[in-house]
Amino acid sequence: MEKIRISQTSAAGTLWFAGWLFTIGFLHLTLLSGLLALVLWPYDLGLYFSAQKAP
Repeated sequence: MEKIRISQTSAAGTLWFAGWLFTIGFLHLTLLSGLLALVLWPYDLGLYFSAQKAP
């Protein structure tokens, strides 16, 4: 009897990775900051955008 294997993939990891790469490029982060951004990239973007003055 054949076993049926069902696998489900998610785009969440891909979106997270794309966000991390975007943060490194957009903010011109150094190597150490880029490694810290692995976990804290939304925080880095928040700091950047909170420092921008509203028009």
